Amino acid sequence: MSFTDFFLLLAVAGICGSIGQAISGYTRSGCITSIAIGFIGAVLGVWIARELSLPEFFMLKFGEQSFPVIWSILGSALFISVIGKIGLKKKKR
Repeated sequence: MSFTDFFLLLAVAGICGSIGQAISGYTRSGCITSIAIGFIGAVLGVWIARELSLPEFFMLKFGEQSFPVIWSILGSALFISVIGKIGLKKKKR
């Protein structure tokens, strides 16, 4: 993987993480966090797709690495929804 491919992969992961955050409605993070969320969403989304026997579609290829865009967005939205619900619980007095 070349240096350019690596940065393109980071950019796509950041965009997918940002879209996932926007879908879930919980956006309190920066660029680095969006990239991490995009990668976590890709892992989570591909795992869910394999468990449900769903096809892998719209894969972007960077060098020899492929990135599942749709599953990354859906996995990011699911991950952030769960994290947002855990973090937004209010303490009762």
